[in-house]
Amino acid sequence: MTSSSATTVHLAVYDTFADWETGYATAHLTQNGYTVRTVGLSREPVTTMGGLRVQPDLTLDELRPQDSALLILTGAAGWDTGDTLAPFARAARTFLDAGVPVAAICGATAGLAREGLLDDRAHTSAVSFYLTATGYAGGERYVEVDAVTAPGADGAGSEGAGGRLITAGPTEPVAFAREVFALLGVYDEKKLDAWYRLFHDSDASAYEVLQGE
Repeated sequence: MTSSSATTVHLAVYDTFADWETGYATAHLTQNGYTVRTVGLSREPVTTMGGLRVQPDLTLDELRPQDSALLILTGAAGWDTGDTLAPFARAARTFLDAGVPVAAICGATAGLAREGLLDDRAHTSAVSFYLTATGYAGGERYVEVDAVTAPGADGAGSEGAGGRLITAGPTEPVAFAREVFALLGVYDEKKLDAWYRLFHDSDASAYEVLQGE
């Protein structure tokens, strides 16, 4: 991994992607020295669920795990209406096999379930039966939490193979961001706790901690 790849995060973009689900993560990553690059099936603009048009920086065919610190997958209608987004789930497998982490929220978790990536890893989503409907074999690994990071086989734990995997449900963009920041080491433990309390709990006292040295 080069110095630039260590601070480059790739965000998958496709029509109807749920733009609010990664807003906390991407905004605070860029404020802390990271570059967020968008990845599409092609370089044609896509339209988010919020109606924003996004021009992908690169195509999925151009994406390489060694150029990235993290791949983020958001929810979208396409995860549940066909195989259009399946290539992104296959890209997630490539990343994890290469030891590079992946973060998936909302419908993207179903895509990973169909790809078999949740069968042997702790994970969460909207509700357990949403993933059960995919026919996957990982039901026993489902956990009822806001977001979870499953360790990989890179010294961060022995569960699963390859890189670590973050999953979260559609109503947990703040917890999702918390897991991303913890995985990448964006904040120390004290500031990460303060960040979560500020943006999840509206705890004004956390602001001073977050701004402190």
